[in-house]
Amino acid sequence: MGLRWPQYVSGVAPDEPLDRVTVQHSVEATLRHLRVLDAPIEVPADGSLSDPMDGPIDRHRDSYRDSTVEAPLTLEDLYRQHRTRLVRLAVLLVDETATAEDVVQEAFTGLHRHWSGLRDETAALGYLRTAVVNGSRSVLRRRKTARGYVPPHQANARSAESLAMLTTEHQAVVVALGQLPPRQREVLVLRYYGGMSEAEIAEATGVSRGTVKSSASRALDALQRILEQK
Repeated sequence: MGLRWPQYVSGVAPDEPLDRVTVQHSVEATLRHLRVLDAPIEVPADGSLSDPMDGPIDRHRDSYRDSTVEAPLTLEDLYRQHRTRLVRLAVLLVDETATAEDVVQEAFTGLHRHWSGLRDETAALGYLRTAVVNGSRSVLRRRKTARGYVPPHQANARSAESLAMLTTEHQAVVVALGQLPPRQREVLVLRYYGGMSEAEIAEATGVSRGTVKSSASRALDALQRILEQK
C-alpha cells in the first residue's frame, strides 16, 4: 500500500499518495513562505517597496539572488540587510534561537576580520553562509557530548510570530526538518530557505555537488517517511 498524506495536510485528499515530488513541493513552499515572513519590510522615502534582505526582488524569478548594487556595501549594510535571514537559517539548523544568534554574531565577527580580503558583496555573503553552516555544525557536535540533550525550541518574538503564522502543514514540515541528520537538513534549508544553487551549497558546506544531490535525495526520502507517520 502506498504512503498517504496525514489528515492535517491542507488541499490534499487523505487517501492521496504521499510521493517524493509532493514532499519536495511542500518543503519548498514552507521554507520560501517562511523566508517571506522573516523578511523585514522597509518603506523608502519615495514610497516604493523592496526586500532589504536581498535588494529589489524580481517577482518573475523562481528563487532570490542578491542583486548587484552600484555603491559598495559596508559591513554595517550587510549586517542590517542579511542578519535576520541568517539567524533564521541558523535556527533551522540548530533549533534554538539564542544559539543561532550567537552563531551569526560569530560569523559577522569573522567577516570583520577578513573584510579587507573579500572582493565584493557576493564573496562576503558566501563567507557568511559558510561560517553559519560551520558554526551550526560545531554547535551540533558539542550537543552530542551532552547526554539526553533536548532542543529547547525557544524563539524570540520575531521567530515565534513568523512560525505561528505558518499553516499546520508548514509547521509539520519545519518539525520534520528538525529530525533529519545535519547534512541532509543543511542541504534542504540552504536550497529552499537560502535560495542557493547546488554549486553554492557545495561551496558553503564543503562537499561536492554530487554529495549535495544525494543528500537532498535522501533527505526527501526521510521526510516522506517522517510525514507519513504523523
